[in-house]
Amino acid sequence: MALNASRRRLLASSLTALAIGPAAARVLAQPPAVFPQRPITLWVPWPAGGATDLTMRVLAELASQRLGQKVIVENRGGAGGTLVMPILQQAAPDGYTIAQMPQPVFRAPHMRRLLWDPIRDTTPILQLTGVTFGVVVPAGSPFRQLDDLFAWARAHPGELTVATNGAGTTPHVVMDELFERRGLSYVHVPYKGTAEQMIAVSSGQVMVGVNSNGFAPFVDNGQLRLLVTFGERRSRRWPQVPTLEELGHGIVANSPYGLAAPRGTPAAVVKVLHDAFKAALFDPAHLAELAKYDQESAYLGTEDYGRAMRETYAAERRVVERLGLARPESAASR
Repeated sequence: MALNASRRRLLASSLTALAIGPAAARVLAQPPAVFPQRPITLWVPWPAGGATDLTMRVLAELASQRLGQKVIVENRGGAGGTLVMPILQQAAPDGYTIAQMPQPVFRAPHMRRLLWDPIRDTTPILQLTGVTFGVVVPAGSPFRQLDDLFAWARAHPGELTVATNGAGTTPHVVMDELFERRGLSYVHVPYKGTAEQMIAVSSGQVMVGVNSNGFAPFVDNGQLRLLVTFGERRSRRWPQVPTLEELGHGIVANSPYGLAAPRGTPAAVVKVLHDAFKAALFDPAHLAELAKYDQESAYLGTEDYGRAMRETYAAERRVVERLGLARPESAASR
């Protein structure tokens, strides 16, 4: 029996909802409207007060001015910077929930079994900037160069305390590789964020700190000594400090990051977000904030950032396999 036009439209709508899932169906069921019509939440996977948090707050304020709605920064620190992924996975794909995508979200699924996937469960918006890493010690420390750490660890097995910004983060992975190559051990002290870690190192609670260039103010004011950086070339800010590469360690590590929305976020919404945050990225106020931490813009548009995310995900798998960092249950699930 032929269906009338009204019943055909109802059937088509029902089939579409079944195909795309309940969250996306709710969004599509709404009448077209100008985006945004209410505040947007930007999740940052680090505690408040650190370098990334502070720069993201400046970025959010500038983007708010262009969007005509407040961009509210919320922090979800811990688990090596990966706690934003469950938020994106469960949020409605309507553009009102977005998050910073740090490097560890591309590494963690290769190390242990997780319910989320950084490629499958996200929609890229844009790449913003990136951080390099370095090893710092208290200003009064006897350690003057990286080799001093290895010598001390060799003379005092299992006593050197090294703080990073979490298990499985780039600083942790790099330090593990450096020490394992030499058959040495250290005591790993993970912190949720840069600010508390740098206070712990500068006050002597731990002997060594490894983190992103959020350590910049502590180095510049003389509280910390920077021994080495992980970038391709020496920092313009601290040109006297060598890199791991030039010291012969064969390691270059940096951490570009950007913004992403939940999977299925409409292209028109993504474009609005992209345009607002791109303008905010290059605003002089934001560039000045980045410069405080020896950072620069590293813009990629939506398509290019999506490609970079996929390449990073594949590269991190190779790193994890090379270093033998995958837990048995993770390897078995692949």
